[in-house]
Amino acid sequence: MKVSRLIWVRRISQAFFLCLFVYLLFSTRLPQDVYLDYSLTFADAPDVRLAPPVKFFWQINPLAWITTVLATHQWVAGFAWAIGLLALTLLLGRFFCGFICPLGTLHHMASSTKPALKGSALAEANRQKPDRMIKYFLLTIICVAAFLGLNLSGLLDPISLLFRSLALAVFPALGNALNGFFELLARSDIKILNLLSYSSEVLVAPLFGYETVAFQTGWFIGILFLLILFLNRIRPRFWCRVLCPLGALLGICSKYSLLRLEKIDDKCTHCGACTRNCQGAASCEPGMTWQSPECLLCLNCKELCPEDALAFKLNRPLPVRGPARFDSGRRVVLTGLMAGVSLPFLGKLDGITHRSPSPQLIRPPGSLPENEFLDRCQRCGLCMKVCPTNAIHPAFTEAGMAGFWTPNLIMTLGYCEYTCTLCGSVCPTGAIADMTSEVKTKTPIRIGSAYIDRGRCLPWAGNGSCIMCEEVCPTSPKAIYLKDDFVINPEKEMVAVKLPYINLKQCVGCGICETKCPVRGKPAIRVISAGETRDPDNQILL
Repeated sequence: MKVSRLIWVRRISQAFFLCLFVYLLFSTRLPQDVYLDYSLTFADAPDVRLAPPVKFFWQINPLAWITTVLATHQWVAGFAWAIGLLALTLLLGRFFCGFICPLGTLHHMASSTKPALKGSALAEANRQKPDRMIKYFLLTIICVAAFLGLNLSGLLDPISLLFRSLALAVFPALGNALNGFFELLARSDIKILNLLSYSSEVLVAPLFGYETVAFQTGWFIGILFLLILFLNRIRPRFWCRVLCPLGALLGICSKYSLLRLEKIDDKCTHCGACTRNCQGAASCEPGMTWQSPECLLCLNCKELCPEDALAFKLNRPLPVRGPARFDSGRRVVLTGLMAGVSLPFLGKLDGITHRSPSPQLIRPPGSLPENEFLDRCQRCGLCMKVCPTNAIHPAFTEAGMAGFWTPNLIMTLGYCEYTCTLCGSVCPTGAIADMTSEVKTKTPIRIGSAYIDRGRCLPWAGNGSCIMCEEVCPTSPKAIYLKDDFVINPEKEMVAVKLPYINLKQCVGCGICETKCPVRGKPAIRVISAGETRDPDNQILL
C-alpha cells in the first residue's frame, strides 16, 4: 500500500474515532424521547439504560485499566480491549496516538492549522528536548500513587480529560450561548426571527439540552482545556510529546514494536522536510537515531520525503546502543517514586477520608466506600453528563485534595431522581455500582439525610405557609410529614400552619426537597452526607 493511501487511512481513522467520541458523548444522557417527562418515565420503566456503548473509549484505555488494577489490587472486568491495545502497541507502536486517540486528533488539527512556527524554527522545535521526560515522570507518579490507594490517572488521562472538558465545559457553554441567542430572537417583534428561533431550538435543544446546564468548576475545566490546545502553538502536539501519561505508557511498550522506521542514508540530502513535519519529534531524519517511543505514526516523514529515503517496515527490533536506548531517566523515576509515595498520604491529611466525612460530600447512589471509591474513580465525568437533573458535579473542596473532580451531588442545582440508576450504568470502573432501581429503592440506598433550618423555613419562622417539601418527597411512606400547629408570625399573631418534620428512618437523601424549596440561595431544607448507606460510621441514628 502506498504511503499516500496510508495517510488517508490515518486521517479517515482519526475523523471516525473523533466523531464516534462526540457521538457517544451526546448519547450519554437520558433518551431524548423521555427527557421532558423523565420523572414519569422512571416511575413507569425504572431501569432505563443507554443503548450506545458509552464506556467504549475507557474500555480500550490501558492507563485506566492498569491504574485501577494497581489501586484495587484485584482484576477489573471489562477491559479486554485495553489488553488487546497494549498487544497491538507491541506490534505497531503508538498507533493509538496517531490513528485513534480523539484528543490526539484535536492536537494534530490544532498543530497543523496555521502553525505559529515555520521553517527552521519548526525544525528546531521538532528536535528532541529533555522535557519529553515529563510524561514518564507523571506516569510514574500516577502508577505509584494508584498502588498506594490514590487513583489520580483521570486527572491527566487523555480520554477522561477530553470527555470532562467537552461534557462539563465546552458543550454546556456552547449550548447556553445558543439558548440565550434563541431567546433573544424569540423576544423580537420580527415574525421571521421568532420562527427562526423556534425552529432552531427544535434542532439544537435535543443535543445541548432544554435548560441551562451548569457544573461546578466548569469554567476552570474549560480554561485548562483551551490552554492545553494553545500549547500546540508553542510546539506541535505539545500535550502528546510532553504531558500525556497514556502516551508515556504506550511509548514504553512501543520500544519493542516490530514496526520500524528504516532510513537510507545514501538517498538523504538532509533537506529537513521530515523533521519539520514530524508530529512526535522522533528524530526521523537519516543520520539520527529514531526514537520509537516518541513516534506517533503520523507517517508525515515518509509522505513528505522527496528522496524516498524513509520506509516503515515490520522487522525485529535491532539491539539498541547509545542514544537509541530508551532511557526514562534515573532522576525522573526516583523523583516520580517520591512524589507518587507522598501524594496518597498528603492527599488524605484533611481527614475527610478517614476521620470526619464532609457533610457536603454526597456521592452518587451505589458509590463504594470512600477509600474504595477513590481507588476506582477516573474523574471522567460520565456520571455527571448522564444525570438527567444536573445534580452530579465535579468536587472542588468537598472531597479534599484526594477527591478533586470526583463526582459530588449539589442539591441546590439538582436532585437524585428516586428510581434513576443511570450513573452506575455508565461508570467504566465500578466506582458506582450498576444496580437496578428496585435494589436502590427497596434496600434502600441512602446517600444522605435531610434537615430543616427552622430559621429559614417559612412555616417554622411564621412567615407563611408552605408544604412544598412534603409534596415532592418520593418515598413511601413519606420521609417528610406535616403537623398542624400554631406559630407566632412577625406581627406577633398566632397563626395556624402545617409544620414539616423529617423521619430520618425513611429519608434517602435524594435532595428533591432542597432543590424545590422556594427559599432560594440557601434553601430552608438541606441534605448532608450523614446517614449514607456506604459508610457505617457516618450515621445519625444508632
